[in-house]
Amino acid sequence: MMREEKIYIQNGSFIIEALFCGLSKEQAVVICHPHSLMGGSMYNNVVEALQEAFAGEGVSTLRFNFRGVGGSTGNYDEGRGEKRDIMSVCNHLKHMGMSNIFFAGYSFGAWVGSKVIEDNDNPFSFSICVAPPIDLFEFNWNQLKNKIDLLICGDRDQFCSADILADEAKKMNSVLEVIQGADHFYGGKEKELMEILHKFMLKKT
Repeated sequence: MMREEKIYIQNGSFIIEALFCGLSKEQAVVICHPHSLMGGSMYNNVVEALQEAFAGEGVSTLRFNFRGVGGSTGNYDEGRGEKRDIMSVCNHLKHMGMSNIFFAGYSFGAWVGSKVIEDNDNPFSFSICVAPPIDLFEFNWNQLKNKIDLLICGDRDQFCSADILADEAKKMNSVLEVIQGADHFYGGKEKELMEILHKFMLKKT
């Protein structure tokens, strides 16, 4: 399998540090990491599992550090600047010729991504949110109807009630997969997460 390469993307006056794996010339996924102030980065275990899963399906992958994390310049911006980070990454992929861009966000990354998805100019052809922290951040579910294809959470998630998420998934026409025994951090559950994504991708293609 092709290895990822370190790239740097211009984002206004900021620089975004990213890892890109160019497996497809048309399809790419943007992968977003958990909370920047809580140790989140593109090297998180769930982010790496998402990258491996999509790469295994032949999809180009781009995971990156939000502003203020690792080699990305700037400072944490409570989701506002991070939303612009995602848009800059999407624009970079479009300039590369990618015509089919997917989204996969974990925890805080899922919340920031939802702010992009709810806009009328949503750049993603389909979207996956893993462990959206609904107990910590407000999600505009009404604006997300028919826009999030797959939701994944653990039945022991400390920040995402599976029961509440199940109710919202029905309203949004989203598929919900619950991983038994998984908490918010998915330690030891990465392979189960990857298998869910594999099955989901088989249905999409």
